[in-house]
Amino acid sequence: MQTFIDKLTQNFIEDDRYMYLVKGLGNTLIITLFALLIGIAVGFLVAVIRSTHDKHGGLGFLNAICKLYLTVWRGTPTVVQVMIMYYVILVSVSNKIVVAVVAFGLNSAAYVAEIVRSGIMSIDEGQFEAGRSLGLNYSQTMRLIILPQAFKNVLPALGNEFITLLKETSVSGYIGMMDLTKGADIIRSQTYEAMMPLLGCAAIYLVLVMILTAGLRKLEGRLRKSDR
Repeated sequence: MQTFIDKLTQNFIEDDRYMYLVKGLGNTLIITLFALLIGIAVGFLVAVIRSTHDKHGGLGFLNAICKLYLTVWRGTPTVVQVMIMYYVILVSVSNKIVVAVVAFGLNSAAYVAEIVRSGIMSIDEGQFEAGRSLGLNYSQTMRLIILPQAFKNVLPALGNEFITLLKETSVSGYIGMMDLTKGADIIRSQTYEAMMPLLGCAAIYLVLVMILTAGLRKLEGRLRKSDR
């Protein structure tokens, strides 16, 4: 009967199999980081368009496009979106990481947009009037007064979305890309031992989530101190 050390050696040390996890972790972090940047940029833009329409009217055409985008991306499974992006839309792109970044970025943006929109809608209308009284136009008021307050209000929800994004990248293997989960699955296929590589993969995800959660709590604490 194999001991724990024997299984550890077989799954991770022999033939440098741990490198599958190392390479997969690197790709997972790259996808998460750049998808996060896309999610924030597109999400904030969609949120501003939607909230502007809801509060003050106008932007009807752009608002309709944003609503369609949100309906499609929030109403379909992430794995299906990734596969459509790889096999249909970006079929000419050979870099799988780029495909995954675009797919996960647009998926995250749909959720970020609704989170930020709820934050903007929660800001009192008097804040817009205060901005106008200071001689600021609408875009300046939104950028300098409204969005900073909305960001503080929705930071916990945004943090949860970023954690979800990190874990959702585990479906990247459906397009044959080496991510953390795929690395663990390759080890399993070579050693015929499922528990050790999958537990190792889960432990790495858990550590990443714990680090991200701690960082978000620290950021929330600093923002609360700045309000005093």
